[in-house]
Amino acid sequence: MRVHFLPAALVAALAACGSDLDPGSGDDPGTGSQTLFVDADIEASPVVTNASSGVGFQTSFDVRVRKNDVDVTQGVVTITSNGGETTLIFDAAEARWRGTQASYHEVYVLSVDGGDDHVDGVRVDGPALHHFTAPLPGAVVDPTVPLMVRWDRDEAAAITSFDTDEINELEIADTGSYLVPVGGLKTNGGETSEERLRLDRSSRVSPAGAIAGSSVRVRIRNEIDILVAATGG
Repeated sequence: MRVHFLPAALVAALAACGSDLDPGSGDDPGTGSQTLFVDADIEASPVVTNASSGVGFQTSFDVRVRKNDVDVTQGVVTITSNGGETTLIFDAAEARWRGTQASYHEVYVLSVDGGDDHVDGVRVDGPALHHFTAPLPGAVVDPTVPLMVRWDRDEAAAITSFDTDEINELEIADTGSYLVPVGGLKTNGGETSEERLRLDRSSRVSPAGAIAGSSVRVRIRNEIDILVAATGG
């Protein structure tokens, strides 16, 4: 296993200038042996309703590593953020390397160390936080008219999808609003029904040191529950 150390002076200089793990540091495809296939999902999900700060999320790591179409089960797979370094554990049942980290830190760096086979320093500057501003959680909405959904975020994400019980991961533009058409919400005739609004925003990097088709993705998800009024039927 290869271990790299930075000179103390360089560490101090980097600390003074800000970290490559800070939001806005940008993507970096990294380096590597170009012998591994890597498919990585870094996904933040809310642990509180309509979370509006990073601490309101938990982030899960799910990575598949293959060489010559065979799963790599040995080595060290790490993901690093401003929340620290997480060493992933191989899940033999699913053939995936997995782990979790509290909060959402936006910027994540993936490295895979298998000796001669390696992928180093793939950095994804993920989407900024977002939360719903309309409707609010628990709101009662009228299913007979289109529903305007709004969310607050900084810069637009590269990939955005919207989901309800009737709309399945519809890719939309990250404009900060989406008009749900009539029929896009679950209804239950003469009774009020529960509905979930979900918004996923993602960023993706193709690792330069892995084989073609490899990908590292960072996704942040937020969701709220609302009530759909009875239609009288």
